[in-house]
Amino acid sequence: MIIYIQPEERSLFLEANYIWGLKSQAFMAVEEMSELTKELCKLVNRGFDNKQQIAEEIADVFIVISQLMTSLDTNNEVKLHIKNKIERLKGLVKNG
Repeated sequence: MIIYIQPEERSLFLEANYIWGLKSQAFMAVEEMSELTKELCKLVNRGFDNKQQIAEEIADVFIVISQLMTSLDTNNEVKLHIKNKIERLKGLVKNG
């Protein structure tokens, strides 16, 4: 899995951080993750056919996470953690 934020996206994310600030961006991330959680609960608990809503919320979460990674300059750290967690998952899947 490769995470790459395009230069124009990086500039946009930094500009958004400059305008609204990190605190606002962090609250926006919490809000978007809550909306995704709500849609997932509808799917699991109520059997809703809400694939499109889930996809939209995943996109929102992906964007705000990318903004946070850019604003906090944690892209390399996140890549390392993803690599480690994927390796852990491989081991769990292999061992059933």
